Amino acid sequence: MPSTALRVRDDGAAVPVPAAALGIGDLVLIRPGDRVACDGSIENGESSIDESPVTGESVPVLRGAGAFVMAGSINVDGVLRVRVTRAASDNTIARIIRLVEDATTSRAPTQRFIERFSAWWTPGAMAVSLLVILVPPVLLGWDWWTSTYRGLAVLLIACPCALVISVLAAMAAGLSSGARRGLLIKGGAALEKIGAARTVAFDKTGTVTKGRPRMTDLLPAQGSSEGRLLALAAAVEQASAHPLARAVLAEVARRGIAIPEASAQAAIPGKAVSAMVDGHAVSVGSLRHTAETGAIPDHLVETASQLEAEGKTVVVVLADAKVQGILALRDEPRADAAAGVAALARMGIRSVMLTGDNRRTGEAIGRSLGLETKAELLPADKLREIIALGSAGPVVMVGDGINDAPALAAASVGIAMGGGTDVALETADAALLKDRVTGVSELIRLSRATMTNVKVNVAIAVGLKGVFLATTVLGLTGLWPAILSDTVPRCL
Repeated sequence: MPSTALRVRDDGAAVPVPAAALGIGDLVLIRPGDRVACDGSIENGESSIDESPVTGESVPVLRGAGAFVMAGSINVDGVLRVRVTRAASDNTIARIIRLVEDATTSRAPTQRFIERFSAWWTPGAMAVSLLVILVPPVLLGWDWWTSTYRGLAVLLIACPCALVISVLAAMAAGLSSGARRGLLIKGGAALEKIGAARTVAFDKTGTVTKGRPRMTDLLPAQGSSEGRLLALAAAVEQASAHPLARAVLAEVARRGIAIPEASAQAAIPGKAVSAMVDGHAVSVGSLRHTAETGAIPDHLVETASQLEAEGKTVVVVLADAKVQGILALRDEPRADAAAGVAALARMGIRSVMLTGDNRRTGEAIGRSLGLETKAELLPADKLREIIALGSAGPVVMVGDGINDAPALAAASVGIAMGGGTDVALETADAALLKDRVTGVSELIRLSRATMTNVKVNVAIAVGLKGVFLATTVLGLTGLWPAILSDTVPRCL
């Protein structure tokens, strides 16, 4: 959230004020590149709004008069005047904070196996030791020295140190093993719960995808070439901060193409940008805007429609009103995303993608990875989905953004991508420092292996203590075997 906002006075002047001081009904000026400081309705102006920090929508969306804008989103290319509809204490970011707090406080603390066990083990052992000291001299004719010796041996055998150490040592080994591989886990309780997961819910943008669009298709028209098409597009887009413009410039840089000089740059927010390049009037615009002008041939419209069905954003490059070609861009999956989802499937774990992105793009990415997809979800919607998934068993949520924080807090275990926002890292129970989707299955395997070690350690400790407890009461073993029964499990 920005610390200040430009409030428009009655005389039309815009003066900076603290964002928290904005009240319902205030008129706020939002310039290109500004982060929106309030929830409100656009009074006048039109612009592309980057809502990815809040909703996860990977591509900026066009908003005009009467449309709602959310606090925390970014105004890309137009000047807007927004009427505040919610006070700072009730805007989108404030509501997300409350969702996180409510989800966190509603989670019951994990009751570790050894803590439940020790609730009756220690007092029970003391009672048995006391009985061994007091009862046999009265009922069995033992002398008091023998009963006291055997009672103290029983108490030593029953010491819970080996049990505690057997759990802590296994947990410490699991946590350190994860840390060496870039899997940071916030304590043993989280490590234990990860392995019990029945469902893993993924965010899309920045989690299973890289979080930024890249060029996927380059289709020059007849008489043009890929190099010329890219050069013209880059010349027009080089002064823009739009994510699609950055993707075009990145592709040009990768290919080493020289960018020609451009002048007279102009923009129709959310539709097209234009400039004069080498004496030609060049524009780069959306498929819909270009189709409205009638400048695009039918066969290219069909090709572009197929690309859009794959969840890609299509832009058309014109020079002197003639189509030079089309570019397709998409926020592509991480290189290991498919492998990560497949690894979870082999472990019998269901994978679901929860995204705020548009349904077309979300479902296209989901199909390519074999993920069940639920799209166009706001933070509160993701929270409800996590609660619903949790009814079928423990659920893990993997995300990286502000919009994921409530779901991360409500899940049985929240896992944040290491390159994500601070609020996601703070809310999550674990973090994948190397931003690998396969890290989720590694965490689950690590948790299961650690809990197997815990159970084996406890079984050895309890088994040895049980055997020596019986032999000590019967007088077959004495104090030294009792000491060994307490020490050996610690070493193991």
